[in-house]
Amino acid sequence: MARSLQYRLRDQFDWPLFLIVSMVATVGVVNLYSATSAHVGARSELYIQQIYWLALGAATAVIVASIDYKVYERYAYAAYTASIASLVLVFLLGTSIRGTHRWIKLGSFLFQPSEFVKLSLMLAVARYIHRDNRSEKWTLRDLILPGALIGLPLGLIMAQPDLGTALIVGLVSVSVLSLVRIDRRTLLSIFGGGGLGAWLLWSFGMKAYQKERLTSFLGDNRDVQGSGWQAHQSIVAVGSGKLTGQGFMRGTQNQHHFLPDTHTDFPFPVWAQEQGFVGAALVVLAFGFLVMWGLRIASTARDRFGTAIAVGVSALFFWHVIFNVGMVTRSLPVVGVTLPFFSYGGSSVLTILIGVGLLMNVSMRRQAW
Repeated sequence: MARSLQYRLRDQFDWPLFLIVSMVATVGVVNLYSATSAHVGARSELYIQQIYWLALGAATAVIVASIDYKVYERYAYAAYTASIASLVLVFLLGTSIRGTHRWIKLGSFLFQPSEFVKLSLMLAVARYIHRDNRSEKWTLRDLILPGALIGLPLGLIMAQPDLGTALIVGLVSVSVLSLVRIDRRTLLSIFGGGGLGAWLLWSFGMKAYQKERLTSFLGDNRDVQGSGWQAHQSIVAVGSGKLTGQGFMRGTQNQHHFLPDTHTDFPFPVWAQEQGFVGAALVVLAFGFLVMWGLRIASTARDRFGTAIAVGVSALFFWHVIFNVGMVTRSLPVVGVTLPFFSYGGSSVLTILIGVGLLMNVSMRRQAW
């Protein structure tokens, strides 16, 4: 029986998913090597640590993919509760970096609970809509419980504060909720409430530096030495790459230390300046293929829970790429969103690869055995 299951899993292995993830991850490590090459000390060795995290993440993804995802449905709410508890612990035991409380220090490793909330919340919302058997459209009353599921971690993440992660968590959850039919009047109420919420967030929930980044994005170019520095240097790097780029490890904005945070929020401008429009377009197309392949998996999933997982993981990649590429090309404000596989970070790498494991899981079990 176990041997038969092993052969079935092997035959159903999703090679396109494996190959595209492997390709993007490899390019990401190469770019991280270049992005940190102009630095000395610990930062210059980050690409090696990234390889270790990718290896650990790949092993974790294999384990995640080997367990029937119905098991994750059973424990979705428990994982959600644990992630909420970890967000609370950030305020009690967390380490403050740059005035924010986002990490818990475990030895030499900084653990960021909000990264794993992206998956635990997605699973909780997926379970909720999978267990809902109503045939009529959802009303505002029907959205109270899933809204509370989403709102609690969002509030805790915003209190850290971490606007970028909060945006990703909220948008991934809403993407999963898009699988249900919602009454038109309810949709209008949601949009109205969203507008009011945005105003309240701007007036009472955002820090001064976050507002400065937004006003810089909206056209205030006077402070390129201050709040507009990151966006300005990023667009210079992207534009100076032209068609084919300046060459590997030859990007001037990175090599001369004009571009900040090249290993976290701004790895894409390094790649775009060195590889040009052609290289940048190929990376964006690779991510686009990954998202579309994930949606293809969602369309062939054996049940609604599998569909919701595949949509959620696809949305995770989609929104990360949209916000990161958008902010480094000055199409969107700088909100601190990383680029999957390109940005350094243990928690983010593990989260992304666990998501890949879930996607592979749904793909391999698209037929009920």
